[in-house]
Amino acid sequence: MTEHPDDLRPLQGPLRIAAVIPCFNEALAIGQVIEEFRAALPEAEIHVFDNNSTDDTAAVARAHGAFVTHVALRGKGNVARRMFADVEADIYVMVDGDATYDLSGVRGLIDRMIEGNLDMVVGSRVDAGDDAQTYRRGHRFGNRLLTGAVAGLFGGHLKDMLSGYRVFSRRYAKSFPAVSKGFEIETELTVHALELRMPFAEVPGLYRSRPEGSESKLSTYRDGWRILRTIFKLFVSERPLLFFSSAAAVLVLISLVLAEPLVVTYLETGLVPRLPTAVLVTGTMLTAMLSFVCGIVLHTVTIGRQEAKRLRYLAIPGVRHRGAP
Repeated sequence: MTEHPDDLRPLQGPLRIAAVIPCFNEALAIGQVIEEFRAALPEAEIHVFDNNSTDDTAAVARAHGAFVTHVALRGKGNVARRMFADVEADIYVMVDGDATYDLSGVRGLIDRMIEGNLDMVVGSRVDAGDDAQTYRRGHRFGNRLLTGAVAGLFGGHLKDMLSGYRVFSRRYAKSFPAVSKGFEIETELTVHALELRMPFAEVPGLYRSRPEGSESKLSTYRDGWRILRTIFKLFVSERPLLFFSSAAAVLVLISLVLAEPLVVTYLETGLVPRLPTAVLVTGTMLTAMLSFVCGIVLHTVTIGRQEAKRLRYLAIPGVRHRGAP
């Protein structure tokens, strides 16, 4: 059946906006987040995804009129996978349920997305300055380090890769193959946009202290290590030719350095007295060649995967056009 041109005309009706809020033990904060959404986006559906909390998070969210979905598998990545799979909307606003993000400007982020026909808008954090522990120096340094690593490997100019406050288009949400389990999901969200060269923007927003009595679930060293590990895995899987070529170059250099005295001795005497070193040189060079070939093969596989994701992305109209239900 031929698709009618009117199916891709600019959207005539109102956009479906969904607020998706991942939560774990946020009973003290979730009510405030929901009320801020109600005030700033009264037309939005509010979905709270309770990540197997042990407090009254789900009950408080229901009392404030939100749709609550229970996610048994612990980890923010597992929650994000359910959010994008279960919720149908044209625009998704994701924010942490700890009431640290000021939602009064969320309409501006959505307008920025619509005006630019973007696929992601990141609310980068600007410290409110009311508490030195809100956005600690160590967290800022780690964020800059990790953001710089992703920018160097995948391109892009984000300043706050780890922000939990983002707006997504439908075609982003429905083409995102979430793999991460925990807080490293923000890294994967960023790399997905960079990998498919999606149009995105960054808008600064106020970052506040948590409500009194609530506690952060972020572990600086444990989660920082997980994020670094995720960046490394994404480097290997999404840039295999660069990774394995770099490894091959290092092995070739080692092999040449070890081989140099053997070559000199052979030219002078016609003998190779250091046979174990000669075997090591040969093995190192063969490993370098194998590494380079692996990079070429995996690069071809990666291109195929990227093309499949790109085709899925292109099959869904942008935010300015009428999307399929």
